[in-house]
Amino acid sequence: MSNNIWAEIAEKIKGLVPEKEMLPLHEPTFTGNEINYVTDCIKTGWVSSVGKYVDEFEKKLAEFTGVKRAVAVVNGTAALHIALKIAGVQENDEVLIPSLTFVATGNAVTYCGATPHFVDVSRTTLGLDPFKLEEYLKDIAEIKNNECVNNATGRTIRAVVPMHTFGHPVDIDPLLDICDRYNIVVVEDAAESLGSYYKGIHTGNFGKISAMSFNGNKIITTGGGGAILTNDEKLADYAKHLTTTAKIPHRWKYEHDEIGYNYRMPNLNAALGCAQLENLNDFIEKKRNIVLKYDEIIKDYKGLEIFYEPEFAKSNYWLQTLIINNDEHNIDHALQILNDYGVMSRPIWNPLHQLPPFSNCPRADLTETCKVQQQVVNIPSSSYMSSYKQKGVQSL
Repeated sequence: MSNNIWAEIAEKIKGLVPEKEMLPLHEPTFTGNEINYVTDCIKTGWVSSVGKYVDEFEKKLAEFTGVKRAVAVVNGTAALHIALKIAGVQENDEVLIPSLTFVATGNAVTYCGATPHFVDVSRTTLGLDPFKLEEYLKDIAEIKNNECVNNATGRTIRAVVPMHTFGHPVDIDPLLDICDRYNIVVVEDAAESLGSYYKGIHTGNFGKISAMSFNGNKIITTGGGGAILTNDEKLADYAKHLTTTAKIPHRWKYEHDEIGYNYRMPNLNAALGCAQLENLNDFIEKKRNIVLKYDEIIKDYKGLEIFYEPEFAKSNYWLQTLIINNDEHNIDHALQILNDYGVMSRPIWNPLHQLPPFSNCPRADLTETCKVQQQVVNIPSSSYMSSYKQKGVQSL
C-alpha cells in the first residue's frame, strides 16, 4: 500500500475533527459536573480515601453494570490483583490468560505468586477463544481431588481471566460451561468494557469477581482508578476490607487482622467519576457512531476493515480498531504515516509470551494471537469525534 493511500486515510480521519492539529488516540471529555463535584470535594476537605463521592461512585457503578456491589480502588491493576486473590488464586497456582492483553493482566497474576498460562484468542472477539481452550485442556489437564491440574507442571490451574479486548465481550457462555466442568474460577478483566453487554447482560456479571479500570484513557475516567465488581456480598465486603489495609473498623484504634493493601480510591477521584458516569450513555452512543464514520472512510480500500462487535454483543467501542488483512501491507509503515500526519495510532500490545518476564510461562498454541498482533491498529477514538456530521452515516 503506497504512502499516498495512507496519507489519504490520515487526511480523511483528521477531517472528522478539522480543528485538531493532532488527533490523540483517546482523551477524556469533561462537559458535565466534573468541576462542580471536584470543587465541592475540595471545599469540604474530604479529598483522600474517605468521603461521600466514593460511596456514591460505588453505588452508581453497581447500578449501571447491574452487579450487587462495586468496590472502588486506585487503579485497574489493583482491582485485578485483589479480584484474583479473593477468587482463591494462591502461590504456585496457574492462571489461564490470553497472551494478547495489556501487561497488567499478567502482572496481577504474578502479584499473587501464581504463574500466567497463556492461551489463544478468537478473531471474532479479539479475546480468549473458549473453543480452543477446551481442546487444549483436554490435552494437558485432568481433575484431581476436585482441582484442575496441569499434567506437565503438576500445578493447579485455579482461574481463567477473559479480557474484553477494546470493549468487545468475550464469548462467555461456552467459557462458563468449560470452567464449570474443569472447576476453574472465572475472573473477568473488564478493564476496557464499561458499557458493553453480552447477550443483554453487562460485562462483569459473569465471573465470580471482576475488575474495571478508569484510567485517563478509558471511556470514563477518575484520573487513575479502578473497581472490583461482584454479585457476592461477602466477597465485596472482603474486597473492601483488603483494599483498606485490612483495618478492623474502630473509632480510634489501629488494628489490622491480615496483610492488606492501601488500594483505596481517593474521594477527589471519585468525584470526577461521579460526574463522568452521568454522561456515560452519551459517550457510548457517540463511540458507537464513530465506528460507522470509520467504516465509511475505510470501505473502499482493499485489505482494510474496521472491527465490528460480534453478533452476541453490544460493545462500547472503547478503542476503534483497524484490521489490516493483506500481508502486502506493512503495519509499521501504516503507523509511521498515520502518526506523521497527526493521527495518533498504536499497534495492539506485544503478546505477553514474547516479553522477558513471561517468556518461560506455559502456553497453548498461539497462532491466532500472533496473526492478530500483526494486523491490528488502534486509531483515534475520543467520543467528541462523533460530533462531526458525515454524509450518509447513520447510528449503529
